[in-house]
Amino acid sequence: MKYIPYGRPLIEEDDMEAVIEVLKSDFISTGPKVTEFERLFADYVGAKYAVAVSSGTAALHCAYLAIDLLSEDEVITTPMSFIATSNAAIYCGARIKFADIQGDSLNVDTEYINKLITSSTKVIVPVHFAGRPCEMDKILEIAKQHNLYVIEDASHALGASYKGKKIGSIGDMTTFSFHPVKHITTGEGGMITTNDENIYHNLLKIRNHGIVKSHVPTNKGEWYYEQQLLGYNYRLTDIQCALGISQLKKLDRWIKKRRELANYYNERLQLIEELEVPTMNKEHAWHLYIIKVKDPRHREKLFTFLRGKSIGVNVHYIPIHMQPYYQSIGYKKNTLPVAESVYEHIITLPLHPSMTLSEADYIINSIEDYFNTF
Repeated sequence: MKYIPYGRPLIEEDDMEAVIEVLKSDFISTGPKVTEFERLFADYVGAKYAVAVSSGTAALHCAYLAIDLLSEDEVITTPMSFIATSNAAIYCGARIKFADIQGDSLNVDTEYINKLITSSTKVIVPVHFAGRPCEMDKILEIAKQHNLYVIEDASHALGASYKGKKIGSIGDMTTFSFHPVKHITTGEGGMITTNDENIYHNLLKIRNHGIVKSHVPTNKGEWYYEQQLLGYNYRLTDIQCALGISQLKKLDRWIKKRRELANYYNERLQLIEELEVPTMNKEHAWHLYIIKVKDPRHREKLFTFLRGKSIGVNVHYIPIHMQPYYQSIGYKKNTLPVAESVYEHIITLPLHPSMTLSEADYIINSIEDYFNTF
């Protein structure tokens, strides 16, 4: 069997044609395709504004900067995420406070959030883990009670919904990633959505060195611009946005395929006594399909066995507070029992829209072979 990766970009002929068209145009850096992608993306998620940036990490950093996150501020988020969620806040000098997770959804435990709030807390950052939306009603209620911002990390959740409302239109800001294994890709890239006009204009400045060319005096010449704050070069190119526009048109079809594959996995894997499968949720975007091996002694053995069968299993994630860097700045193990326990049991199986049912069958049969053998 040919190697089956856990995720894979799906680049089709129309995607390539869209990129080639831009390469033949006068704009290959920031140009009209950026604006078009932002408009289409905002429309898709139901937000008023969208700002395209160079990566999901840049999206998080810009979002934190847009609320003026400072060294005395605290950020409450989950340890079960890619390190960028918390790293980008540390770039701003902020202090991370990790809330434990729910053992079933693997999303942040909203009851735990309440325990962490202090007078220094500025923002709650829920991560819609694997594509399953967090309990946003509860999170928004907590934020309202304590006058906190909510920045959603939706790197896994493009196309997901919460109670019928698309992720990307709920919190103060929502960040997305267009890394190659995500729902759509621009090679590398990210997006921030918001309904707040002031935040939107701040984000535009932050991604472009703090420079603005609008809302400035026109009697100084058309060349005139102002740097109004210390920003960054987090721009996305027209080349990448052309790819993003083309991919966005196919997003719903691809999510439908992800949901079909997840359902197929569940139907068969739930029959294996040694495994726990994720609960189905019609609003889930299924970036990742994660099983739990009930006996953690089998996790590494099963992982190695499947890799030996050319199956690109992975583990998402090592809890952030367990990473050496975080240990070096004062975070400790044995402090978030659910996240740490879950980590010992989980394996991510391949799931992407170019996968076939025969590949899914091969993966499932290989898992059955393992438990029939060991």
